[in-house]
Amino acid sequence: MTVRVLLVDDHPIFLDGLLTALSGVVGIEVAGTAADGESAIRAAAELRPDVVLMDLTMPGTSGVEATRRITERGGPAVLVLTMHADDDSVFAAIRAGATGYLLKGAGRADVVRAVLGEAVFGPEIAQRVLRSFAAGPRAVSARPFPELSPRELEILDLVGAGLGNQAIARRLSIAPKTVRNSVSTILGKLHAADRGEAVARARAHGFGRPPQDRP
Repeated sequence: MTVRVLLVDDHPIFLDGLLTALSGVVGIEVAGTAADGESAIRAAAELRPDVVLMDLTMPGTSGVEATRRITERGGPAVLVLTMHADDDSVFAAIRAGATGYLLKGAGRADVVRAVLGEAVFGPEIAQRVLRSFAAGPRAVSARPFPELSPRELEILDLVGAGLGNQAIARRLSIAPKTVRNSVSTILGKLHAADRGEAVARARAHGFGRPPQDRP
């Protein structure tokens, strides 16, 4: 059986290298490539691959959000291939529906095994996931994004709900410039490439209630 795979990454050099590495591998057919989240969502629907190799940090729609939208439609399996090894990224991807997680430092053989279904997580990520499960309910109940202050968490929640800076400023009775600076700080602390990735990660952790559901 041949596994058809869609490659998603916004760095042309890495994407070309990945294409070269997988082309010609027995049992794998590269169905196509995409350079951002929206293109990945469309390609997954049009090309119907068996597996999507998904980067997380891309312009526009993030890899986490693209993963969520692909998997919620009953689409192909999504394997994350990224440089981010932090817990927030790992578990945001898993909550979004990713079935595997590899780091970009993984060898060609590891990537091939993952695509063929012989491995799900890279060794480092597998240990991290196992430690989380071994820690039990306390680990799950820990406050998400501990690096953010209470005010930054409040702003992230509103960002996750889709509010713009002006609307957040009015709701919190602060200056729009303060909101803008806080959002920049939040993106930096979360290592998020853009607002879209911050929204995806916020929603993956239960933030972002619709405005009508707020007091």
